[in-house]
Amino acid sequence: MKISKKVWLIVGICIFGVVLGLMYSFYFREVGEREQLEKRLVDAQALLPALIHDRGELEDELAQETSLLNKIQAEFPESVESIEYDDDLFEIADDCNVYMISITASTPTNKKEGAVTYSVSQFTVVVKGDMNDILDFIHAIRTGNDFQLPWSADMTGVNIVSGTATIYLTIYGYSR
Repeated sequence: MKISKKVWLIVGICIFGVVLGLMYSFYFREVGEREQLEKRLVDAQALLPALIHDRGELEDELAQETSLLNKIQAEFPESVESIEYDDDLFEIADDCNVYMISITASTPTNKKEGAVTYSVSQFTVVVKGDMNDILDFIHAIRTGNDFQLPWSADMTGVNIVSGTATIYLTIYGYSR
């Protein structure tokens, strides 16, 4: 069976129409995507100056905050030995049945004697309790009996008023 030229022509026109329709569909899809991308690009370009301005402000703020952090860090001691002393003082107070009301510590300073370097801190300790217990606390700090502490303390003053004692200490410490 032989197909006529007219049928071939109709089949060719149909194939050409389908191909043309697909190309038309792809082209307009691409045009739509391109328009969306151009719109997004315009929106992004509109945001760019504001973002650059915000970035500059954030960098300035970061520089200011870093400067403030460095300034504040300089005010704090590098050493945390006073925290260790505080823990020991709380333990001694607990063993002596007195209540620690407050502890104030100065910034530790390093002293060197020969080849040995040790830290020196001034502490003000306020405790409350029975008079005998306060005296036991003072005795325990002065003698260091029953305690294995890596520091020693010189008591520079004691004020006792109606069950509350304010004790002034100079603590000499060394590395554990």
